[in-house]
Amino acid sequence: MRVLAAMSGGVDSAVAAARAVEAGHDVVGVHLALSRMPGTLRTGSRGCCTIEDAMDARRAADRLGIPFYVWDFSERFAEDVVDDFVAEYAAGRTPNPCMRCNERIKFAALLERALELGFDALCTGHYATVVTAVDGTRELHRASAEAKDQSYVLGVLTADQLAHALFPLGATPSKALVRAEAEARGLAVAKKPDSHDICFISDGDTRGWLDERIDFAPGDIVDGAGALVGRHDGALAYTVGQRRGLKIGTPAPDGRPRFVLEVRPVTNQVVVGPREALAITELAGARHTWTGPLGFDPAVAFSCDVQIRAHSDPEPATARLLDGELVITPDAPLFGVAPGQTAVLYRGTRVLGQCTIDRTVSAVPARVGA
Repeated sequence: MRVLAAMSGGVDSAVAAARAVEAGHDVVGVHLALSRMPGTLRTGSRGCCTIEDAMDARRAADRLGIPFYVWDFSERFAEDVVDDFVAEYAAGRTPNPCMRCNERIKFAALLERALELGFDALCTGHYATVVTAVDGTRELHRASAEAKDQSYVLGVLTADQLAHALFPLGATPSKALVRAEAEARGLAVAKKPDSHDICFISDGDTRGWLDERIDFAPGDIVDGAGALVGRHDGALAYTVGQRRGLKIGTPAPDGRPRFVLEVRPVTNQVVVGPREALAITELAGARHTWTGPLGFDPAVAFSCDVQIRAHSDPEPATARLLDGELVITPDAPLFGVAPGQTAVLYRGTRVLGQCTIDRTVSAVPARVGA
């Protein structure tokens, strides 16, 4: 099988490519150049898209004896990930750029090019497992090591994309074993630290980065009843569930802390209230996908688990398609759910699909402030 191995320059993708080679596949390595000014991306241990990372990926490919290329996807990345990130914040939402990168870059633009060039599969270093069902269809499942499981960020894959996905690390019990294997194979990235945070924000200062791209204006902080309780210096810098940095001048009558309940970009207001007002009893999104055939009608309410963050626990829920929306009702209220986040549905270890959250319903309907 002809396999294109996406090599970020990290240890996971290097070992994944090595395993693909060892399995007898015809492997070609590729590193994605996601910025025409790579110095603006993270360096050292905090990135996955820098010049240093490209050099690390090339050295790993050389060690494996496979052809290696760097492909310029900077324009597509800017439009589909960076611009989307800015637009979502400007709309008062909380985006996840890693989800968008997997959805629109790695498993859309990159996979499309791979198929055009005659490759059969795209190999990545994600920790997830693909299971082939009895009827030959493929299912996406959690990795064996739950602490490293990355199936959440792959929840955006469609059935067609999953049919061409290869995740050689899915059955590996721990990252330590991957590092040990890399060292045994003579890969220089064996001890390279993991990347983290947002790769295109070089210094980690999201607010400062956004400040150069969005007009932040001072405005009102109000409670659920609309009463003025403070002032902010830019509503779009806040996110649902935030407690620190609110600069509230009027204390709550009961002395309890307030949290951000809602960001209103049109009126430039931040709505705050007690923690119980963060309890969400329903969430829904129109932008939804399924990772494979479900075997049941999603228009009929079905039981599942829902996960709203990469490192949060899945929670029991009921979901259904209704009037074009994927509507999810958790068995118990969820806290800190924000529009723009991704809700991924599971049944056991299997990923069913996902939606980008457009709206939520609070357990405190009036959003009454303290």
